[in-house]
Amino acid sequence: MTERLAFVAGASGAVGRTLVRIATAEGIVLRPHYRKAPEGGAPVGAVVCGLDDGPRLQEGLRGATTVIQLIGTMRKRFAAGDTYETSDIGTTAALVAAARAVGGVDHLVLLSSVGAGRPMGAYLHAKAKAEAIVRDSGIPFTIFRPSAFDGEGHHAPPGADLLSRLPGLSGFRPIRVEALARAILHVAQSRAPLDSELQGDALFRVVDAATRR
Repeated sequence: MTERLAFVAGASGAVGRTLVRIATAEGIVLRPHYRKAPEGGAPVGAVVCGLDDGPRLQEGLRGATTVIQLIGTMRKRFAAGDTYETSDIGTTAALVAAARAVGGVDHLVLLSSVGAGRPMGAYLHAKAKAEAIVRDSGIPFTIFRPSAFDGEGHHAPPGADLLSRLPGLSGFRPIRVEALARAILHVAQSRAPLDSELQGDALFRVVDAATRR
């Protein structure tokens, strides 16, 4: 069985830093990626570079079996120059291109959003385009489509949990950031399920499997 090594793009975000913390505590070796070194310095083995630096990105991906793509943006960061095109679509395209160039990556894990399957609005259209890049990559994939986050500075809207219990709305059930991070790590380590979109009940079945370990 191939030993798994995940390259984690977006290691400084809420889900990324939680995932790295859990992996470190459980003795799972990762290769976290940072655009800029975090305060206090990057952990040993981390990759620090812009995703537009193709040669350095490819070098950082060598030996990795899995790419976990957690990078995305929010409107509040538009003033700093972020856009959905650069942060959601562009970074996914760069990671996929580098993974294909290097070879050896046999699993792409993408953090998307509930609603990306039927996109409405710029945010979900960007998520849908990122999903399409992953699907068209030729590399087996798993796509996560969570709803609102709770934890790590995120708060689900009031009443979201009750709303998600209505017929047809299970996909909007809020999720704890730690539970999501554990599920993503579990899928990356087990390389399953492949070529799947995890949303609603399917997502929470994976969460249950990850948290029972």
